[in-house]
Amino acid sequence: REDIRSGDITTNSIVPPHTTGTARMNAREDAVVCGIDLARLAFAALDASLRIKVLCADGTRVQLGTTVMEIEGAGRAILTAERVALNFVQRLSGVATATHHYVEACHDTAAQIVDTRKTTPGWRVLEKYAVRCGGGRNHRVALDDMVLIKDNHIALCGGITAAVERARLAVGHAVKIEVECDHDEQVDEAAAAGADIILLDNMPATQMQQVVGRFRIDSERPLFEASGGINLQTVRAAAEAGVDLISIGALTHSARAIDFGLDVDLRA
Repeated sequence: REDIRSGDITTNSIVPPHTTGTARMNAREDAVVCGIDLARLAFAALDASLRIKVLCADGTRVQLGTTVMEIEGAGRAILTAERVALNFVQRLSGVATATHHYVEACHDTAAQIVDTRKTTPGWRVLEKYAVRCGGGRNHRVALDDMVLIKDNHIALCGGITAAVERARLAVGHAVKIEVECDHDEQVDEAAAAGADIILLDNMPATQMQQVVGRFRIDSERPLFEASGGINLQTVRAAAEAGVDLISIGALTHSARAIDFGLDVDLRA
């Protein structure tokens, strides 16, 4: 509806109604594929009789030139659905590929790469799915998944201890509570208050290593998450600091779309 509105005036003007063809969706760079099922649905929504062959499932690593899907049938339907189908694959493959690069950078450490809620409005479920296709894991999908006490929450409720106590009273023992900490004193207070996860916000790797090291022998220690300003050049150092989780907002808010193209041939 968004793309077609009253009709595809270009295709309908110049392509005869009964023209048929074959189209191949090709990767124009190395990537981790994601969004293939959505592309298939886009083509099928225009013409259910199209013959669609998926050659690479979501999560597949492909090289430049790889054909990931073939579509055969009504030429008008193929051309009209082309952009919407490619939009899904290009955007979601970008998220999956970016995630893959971060996961590979930490491949032999214990740290897990996770996403954030910094997603495109309306696309959160899709983008978080793409993160999983790239080998990452999901943090909170929505605000009701877990308690995450950040600096503004602390400012409005009088401190970390008060915030954790109120949260635990409200949500019970089964819901995880995470606290964002900027310095060592906040880490100690959050741990003493019973936080399940401590988010180390914008800390250098050396400081994170010292913080985690102080809790290493404690079997009841909280999980530690690194966040803030981490990129492909610094993620390895964060992982080697001993944190359990590394959250990367750029996976979803800044991932570059991957170049895929649709090449169509007239069918004899």
